[in-house]
Amino acid sequence: MSYPEIDPVAIAIGPVTIHWYGLAYLAGLGFAWWLALRRSRGPAALLNRRQVDDLIFFSALGIVLGGRIGYALLYGGERLAGDPGWLLRVWEGGMAFHGGFLGVILAAWFLARRERIALGRVLDFIAPLAPLGLALGRLGNFIGQELWGRPTDVPWAMVFPRDPLQLARHPSQLYQFALEGMLLFVILLWFTRRPRPTWAASGVFALGYGVLRSIAEFFREPDAHLGFQAFGWVTRGQLLSLPMIAVGLFLLWLAYGRGRAAEDATR
Repeated sequence: MSYPEIDPVAIAIGPVTIHWYGLAYLAGLGFAWWLALRRSRGPAALLNRRQVDDLIFFSALGIVLGGRIGYALLYGGERLAGDPGWLLRVWEGGMAFHGGFLGVILAAWFLARRERIALGRVLDFIAPLAPLGLALGRLGNFIGQELWGRPTDVPWAMVFPRDPLQLARHPSQLYQFALEGMLLFVILLWFTRRPRPTWAASGVFALGYGVLRSIAEFFREPDAHLGFQAFGWVTRGQLLSLPMIAVGLFLLWLAYGRGRAAEDATR
């Protein structure tokens, strides 16, 4: 298939350029805000309107700062050591989900502590909001011709114009858009349609993301300066997804298994 020629720069006014990738982040935050406001109107809503506004603001800071710092530490350690100022040059690209994920957790912890709300309730409220933001971010990667897939001969393979090797590759950005974005969003939207125990939605998100990201990594080209990390086929993304899977399983046990164990102990 031919790669659709899309200019990564959405708006250019003199020396000021706005990339589609940045607009994708803004759109993701905007959608999360809209969905959070809808979810705050129900009689059993976990957060009110004011708390939702604060949550989105703090989460935006957590995503940007955590995503950038996480990328620098997890994927660009050598470059950061040789050029510390690179951390501040965000226009050169580089954001990591796992860093942004930790940034959002810190934002949720801050809000929960300030408002005296259980952290699990805040994270459960956030869980269904995140996947569509992830989906839009992957579309931004696709438009920016970054994080492309491994060479393949499938009929839908694409040759990315910026690829120096000019190989037909998996459009892995679109796979991640579909898996850890749209599919995870549908799963969480369905799962949270009725009340669940505290930590359950957070557990489904962490487990679902870890599994779906690990699957997508089989089609994504590893970062050139990292290569495969273990056994000749395990990528950095898969290694970082293992803690997500473990945390997801633990939170689901916390939500469901611990309560049943306590019931059995009292019988």
